[in-house]
Amino acid sequence: MAKEEMIELEGVVDEVLPDSRFRVTLKNGHGVMAYSCGKMRRHGIRILAGDRVTLEMTPYDLSIARITYRHKDEAPTGSFQRRPYSSRR
Repeated sequence: MAKEEMIELEGVVDEVLPDSRFRVTLKNGHGVMAYSCGKMRRHGIRILAGDRVTLEMTPYDLSIARITYRHKDEAPTGSFQRRPYSSRR
């Protein structure tokens, strides 16, 4: 018996909940509960409210999704400059 294909969708994180769960609104307006995939946890990728993410959903349960990618919309534009190295003596 073959596995069913996963459904890929995009959405925006509305709320960060405890236990690494997120409330996400999809492009079509539906809201789902989502959790981050294992590789994102392992590599320490942070997901904040307002981030655009890619989700995977199983056709069996359309209320729960797995976040597989956090999109990088813009590079931070600010006056960030690295401080010169100074020794403490």
